[in-house]
Amino acid sequence: MKNLTEEAIALLHDLIAIKSFSSEEDSTAARIEQWFAEHKIPSKRQDNNVYAFNAAFDKNKPSLLLNSHHDTVRPNSAYTKDPFHPHVEDGKLYGLGSNDAGGALVSLLALFTHYYAHPDPKYNLIMAATAEEESSGSLGLNSLLPILPPIDVAIVGEPTLMQLAIAEKGLIVFDGIIEGTASHAAHPNTDNPILKLPEVIGWLKNFSFEKVSELLGPVKMTITQLNAGKQHNVVPAQVDMVIDVRVNDCYSNQEIVTLLQKEAPLTMTPRSINLNSSSIPEDHPLVQAGIALGRTTYGSPTLSDQAKLSCPSLKLGPGDSTRSHTADEFIYINEIEEGIALYIDLLNKII
Repeated sequence: MKNLTEEAIALLHDLIAIKSFSSEEDSTAARIEQWFAEHKIPSKRQDNNVYAFNAAFDKNKPSLLLNSHHDTVRPNSAYTKDPFHPHVEDGKLYGLGSNDAGGALVSLLALFTHYYAHPDPKYNLIMAATAEEESSGSLGLNSLLPILPPIDVAIVGEPTLMQLAIAEKGLIVFDGIIEGTASHAAHPNTDNPILKLPEVIGWLKNFSFEKVSELLGPVKMTITQLNAGKQHNVVPAQVDMVIDVRVNDCYSNQEIVTLLQKEAPLTMTPRSINLNSSSIPEDHPLVQAGIALGRTTYGSPTLSDQAKLSCPSLKLGPGDSTRSHTADEFIYINEIEEGIALYIDLLNKII
């Protein structure tokens, strides 16, 4: 296992050094294909998604999907280190995508490789290193699932400090419009949409959704963008807003849309309702195996490719979600080492 761990960390160095923004992951996909080839594991590729099946795959057995992504966001302007120069300082491996979700990805690849040749596992294993997670693009996991065998349960590799995220909030992004009447700024106008902002913002800030989840808490609604007007002497006809809504497991996305379109003092149009909340029962053998290893359960406020799965799914991986998308992103080397060991121990209890 020591050699496998060292190889996984070396792979992460290589992945960090390769630019892999969402929809531009061709070269990291090729490097992941190389990993499989080096370990004599047949793999397949669809667009920039690379996947493989365990050697003893049996269509009559349930299948466990191991999934994480190899795309990244773009580095923000606050970086002080080269985001594409992987290097270790004080036990921290720096680089874009190291924490989100490179550490989890290489750890799952090591896990899959460890169990690839298991002669008679209780679960089939499917490893999928996928693209376009950060952009929720059309050529990521959602495009791969139709060509995979049915999935019974999944581990989605994201930074969770190797604790068990057994539920995850869904997401709806709304385009909001406050309507008014356009006019010349020199003339009276009692229907200026900008002047309606305080009332609308107050409503959005103070509105509370009745159902609160034991795991995920309340639905959270946040205004993230505002835009109005193009000329200093023209009152605009509307104010445009973007509202980010994180949905708990007490509501479907459609229920949230119906409620807000009825109650909100502005027009709210969802961009998509496909990213629903997800979960796995606490009594599922995979969760119970994690608890037996001293892991704690919690509900995650952040979105991942779990939202694209219709089966029970567990979010679990090395790294810390609070480091994701931050300047000078890093992951501790020992987090990867411990993550691989824990993944292997976890599957040992169920496979």
